Amino acid sequence: MNKDFLVELGTEELPPKALKTLAESFRDGIVKGLAAAGLAHGMVTYFAAPRRLAVLVADLATQQPDRTIAVDGPPVKAAFDAAGTPTQAALGFARKNGVDIAALDTSGEKLRFVKEVKGEAATALLPGIVAQSLNDLPIPKRMRWGASRVEFVRPTQWLVMLLGDDVVECEILAQKAGRESRGHRFHAPAAVRISAPANYAEDLRAAWVLADVAERRALILEKVQALAAKENGRAIIPEALLDEVAALVEWPVPLVCSFEARFLAVPQEALISTMQDNQKYFCLLDAAGKLLPRFITVSNIESTHPEYIVAGNEKVVRPRLTDAEFFFNQDKKSRLETRNERLKTVVFQAQLGTVFEKAERISKLAGIIAAAIGGEKALGERAGLLSKCDLATEMVGEFPELQGIAGFYYATHDGEPAEVAKALDEQYQPRFAGDALPATKTGAAVAIADKLDTLVGIFGINQPPTGSKDPFALRRSAIGLLRIVIEKGLALDVQALVAGAAKLYGDKLQNANTAGDVFDFLLGRYRAMYEEQGVKAEVILAVQAMRPTQPLDFDRRVKAVAHFAALPEAEALAAGNKRVSNILAKENVPADARVNPALLAEPAEKALADAVATLQAELAPLFAAGDYQPALTRLAALRPQVDAFFDQVMVMADDAAVKANRLALLAGLRALFLQVADISLLQA
Repeated sequence: MNKDFLVELGTEELPPKALKTLAESFRDGIVKGLAAAGLAHGMVTYFAAPRRLAVLVADLATQQPDRTIAVDGPPVKAAFDAAGTPTQAALGFARKNGVDIAALDTSGEKLRFVKEVKGEAATALLPGIVAQSLNDLPIPKRMRWGASRVEFVRPTQWLVMLLGDDVVECEILAQKAGRESRGHRFHAPAAVRISAPANYAEDLRAAWVLADVAERRALILEKVQALAAKENGRAIIPEALLDEVAALVEWPVPLVCSFEARFLAVPQEALISTMQDNQKYFCLLDAAGKLLPRFITVSNIESTHPEYIVAGNEKVVRPRLTDAEFFFNQDKKSRLETRNERLKTVVFQAQLGTVFEKAERISKLAGIIAAAIGGEKALGERAGLLSKCDLATEMVGEFPELQGIAGFYYATHDGEPAEVAKALDEQYQPRFAGDALPATKTGAAVAIADKLDTLVGIFGINQPPTGSKDPFALRRSAIGLLRIVIEKGLALDVQALVAGAAKLYGDKLQNANTAGDVFDFLLGRYRAMYEEQGVKAEVILAVQAMRPTQPLDFDRRVKAVAHFAALPEAEALAAGNKRVSNILAKENVPADARVNPALLAEPAEKALADAVATLQAELAPLFAAGDYQPALTRLAALRPQVDAFFDQVMVMADDAAVKANRLALLAGLRALFLQVADISLLQA
């Protein structure tokens, strides 16, 4: 017979950012425990609200099945002596299992004791399963309360454990199990009797608690969007903020509030930041993406006077917006470039000097890059020099996440060229995977220069990323740099840029091979970047083997090799290239070796030599233009000649001249493919 099972642990308010993780882990722990106990069940659902974690298990078996357990002991040969008398090993095994020697099975290689174990009742097993699941929750820091030695993420208040209509008698985390939960702290503070496990959500709904966090989240999203539409706006609803707000309330009631329009003179990013991060409000934008003097708060109470809640929130937010306004107005009293003086005393890294010195290096490098990509060198240099100035402003001091954004506003206020101002924000792009790239050439130049300077500096003092540790986010910087160069189609040689960046550090770098190490690091980032796009590892490795110095060139090669790898001829040609590579690795073939037509005797080698010679001339302009895909497609046509050559021609001929000639032919063949990638690495 199966019954529904419900467990609910009531607590003081749980940490909102961890609520979903705690609830999912609680569910997973119970599922794991039931599986280990052999208790069959149906669907398992978790519930989570600020003051509760709950799990509902449908159709749980009320009894473990009976089972047979076999325990192996010592080898039979060691269990009895020559006379058939049990040894101490056999006697010890029998004693350990509480039986006589006669009860043991001696038919196999080892002594075996087989016993029938009667299944336990679920009511006896569930307390341990629940307690273990709660103990295993990912809680970084547990707390104790009162005089109790019990520890949990928050003080516990009640415990519901029902199997069908019956309470599972037990005590967990200082709470005795019962069937009474609690309703909304204000609307229904009295005890709530859970009529049956399956009625849990509805019983609590009647007590003003939406126990399903997904339901609360969906309700908040729907109501916030509807309220925003009524205000002729669009709500900014970050996923993380929506999750957090859903974890803060049991009965969500969104309300529209206002703030004074004068605050709109402050950069809207600062206003949004303080309202989202500090107050958990949803901000509203108009059709043009400009902030409206409105925000939506989500109350945890259905008030008969919602205007009081609105007024309270408007009162609370005003000082925060006033602070942002004050910082903005104070900062505008000084030109942005004057902030560089303060940066002369701010350390970038103890061994690498100040932030001002970094800005000077970025300025020089950004000017070079801007000129190389068709931008203006002077704008790149100016943007680079101003790139870190906003770090010394009051606004960024209060809102660190506005670095770059604040620089844009202050540079605009100072009358700097629009592209310079824009570049101050774009320098940090992409900030995360999938983020937008700099739109301007000056922004791209400064972003590349900034990332290169950091990479070179940290590698230069021998502090590269190790394992999972990357305190300077060098992996993210490297991938961001490569993305900018590739996706914006910039013909830049990163090996040359890395060398130039290293020179700008003068004698600060301790690593004599800094430039080489940074280039190798960048080369290694391609794999992570392209595997995310679904490119096979062997395709990336085939191109990496050629060590292209231009990311844009690397990208073209990868796409060409990926296309080639899907051709029917690819596998055989990869195997052929592997065979050629192995042969040439053992032979000393001069780099200038040429095929002598007079020494070609076999029809198969003549055909291959003709085909190679034809393709060498035909593909030269394609290779020069970086047009690799049609080049590899043409090379795929070599398969019949390559197959025939290896089937019919002995490379290691007795005649030394013939052998050398055939090796020269293979070297020429391999060199054609190596113009793109090491195709031999495509072989699994």
